[in-house]
Amino acid sequence: MLPGRGRYGGDDHEGRTTRAPGSGTAGRAKLRLGRVAGTRTAWTAVGDGEFFCPGCGGDRNYQRLTGRRRFTLAGVPLVPRGETGPVVECAACRRRYGTDALDHPTTTRFSAMLRDAVHTVALAVLAAGAPCAPSSLTTAAGAVRSAGFDDCTVDQLGALVEALAADTGRMLGAPCGAGLAIELHEALDPLAPHLAPGGRESILLQGARIALADGPYTPAERDALATVGAALTLDADEVARLLQAAARTPS
Repeated sequence: MLPGRGRYGGDDHEGRTTRAPGSGTAGRAKLRLGRVAGTRTAWTAVGDGEFFCPGCGGDRNYQRLTGRRRFTLAGVPLVPRGETGPVVECAACRRRYGTDALDHPTTTRFSAMLRDAVHTVALAVLAAGAPCAPSSLTTAAGAVRSAGFDDCTVDQLGALVEALAADTGRMLGAPCGAGLAIELHEALDPLAPHLAPGGRESILLQGARIALADGPYTPAERDALATVGAALTLDADEVARLLQAAARTPS
């Protein structure tokens, strides 16, 4: 094929001039219409706050927006086309997300949830194994401090376990009662969906190490750890496997 005689925009073999599709009158009319007519969305801020931005990968301020769509002609809004949104717009990167982005906790909130979860698990296991051995209290205090309660002491945990027993009226060392099970679920249920499998297993294993610090699991400790596993959405077989693995691991 000679230069300049491609399929479109050149001459055919009989010398007639050919045109690319859409380059005729109809194509030009569509192009002009596309430039002057369209749909425009007017956004209105209806709230703000802080969220974890998926695009930035960190905590950012946001605006919650709702929009009204209108058909426009030559840039002039004419006919309403309904509402859209709401959406969440990051104040930093200006990207917009569905409101389900607000379901993800901020980094600060996530740290607090994790800290409270470890503290609640430690108290549940200590109460199940009470009277608390010094080794169990020491292990529990270390886990709680690592989670973010820097000033947690053995004496504080011991006093909390006794106060827990007095408040609920349950016997120390008894199986996990309804009140304590509710507390575990309240602390762990909101956290579990945001943890990777390894993170959920880690919380259960921290509880297991506290229980094993003074010897083999008691029935009450197993019951408390089973409740922890269920709240972390770990199935019963996985909980049993993890507890066995922890028991075989030298402390």
